[in-house]
Amino acid sequence: MKLPLIYLAVAALIPISVGQPSVEHVVTVALVLILFDGGRGMGLVRFRAVAPTVLCLGLLGTVVTVAGAAVVGHLVLGVSWYLAVLLATALAPTDPAVVFSVLGSVEGRSATVLEGESGANDPVGIALMVALLDAGSLSGQALSDAAVAFALQLVVGSAVGIAGGFALRRASRLVALPGAFGLFALAAVAHGSGLLAVFVAGIVVGGDRIHVAVGTVGEAAAFLSLGLLVDPRVLVHLDVWLPGLLLFLAVAALVRPLACWPLLLPARLSRAEQAFVLLAGLKGAVPLLLGSMLLDVDQGQRLYGVTVVVVVLSVLVQGTLTPVLARRT
Repeated sequence: MKLPLIYLAVAALIPISVGQPSVEHVVTVALVLILFDGGRGMGLVRFRAVAPTVLCLGLLGTVVTVAGAAVVGHLVLGVSWYLAVLLATALAPTDPAVVFSVLGSVEGRSATVLEGESGANDPVGIALMVALLDAGSLSGQALSDAAVAFALQLVVGSAVGIAGGFALRRASRLVALPGAFGLFALAAVAHGSGLLAVFVAGIVVGGDRIHVAVGTVGEAAAFLSLGLLVDPRVLVHLDVWLPGLLLFLAVAALVRPLACWPLLLPARLSRAEQAFVLLAGLKGAVPLLLGSMLLDVDQGQRLYGVTVVVVVLSVLVQGTLTPVLARRT
């Protein structure tokens, strides 16, 4: 689990200046590969067994986590509520690249729930971030516009994913991956979530994962690209690393468990399984991608630095403990 941090650190130390849009394009391609591959590995049979829980965690769990993390962010960073909500939105999703990598061959409902949640809440988080940035504030009209755009992305993305997934099931295996990129583009053009479409299509297609190296290559590309946006000088500032530490502790040990625990009750998981899901909310490339979208807002460098600190701590602490917890479920 140290590899993502090595990629991030190496890229951060490279004296190359790149634009956020270029990095976003590379990471998006990596996420298409990771999400489609992860969806295929899950398949419809495994997904049906945990679908209500995954959908609740992916949508309601993400939104409630954003609300709780925004309160903490507002208090520890002293920023406006709008900036606090933006930062919380970046930190709320778990990460498919890291989750799939850590879980590996772990089986059971709790592992499936985590995989499904990581695939579902990333498109939700990205759609919410885009809607909030377009809104530009937390005024009533802005929030109304954001809610409509957010809902449109989810509905269109799901519809394209379901229809496209069934179409790809009838196609040859060689067409599957190019088809996933086509579905991403189609959903995006229709103002939907392309990443949600890709993940849903992967679930519908099902079957074996494309190749074991897909997730590894995607993870490396994502962290290396995002590391190029990191300024190590920002991370050593007290008003960056200390809020990052406090936010990590609050989100991992308080906000996520309180937000997601009620949503797990209908699934009737054991206490050990519930604890595993609640404490394994790993952060990674997607929170970094969302954090990079804040570079152009007020205090953008600081907010991205805090996001980097949270991700580094999550990979180090939760990435180390998750396999241990998995063996005890």
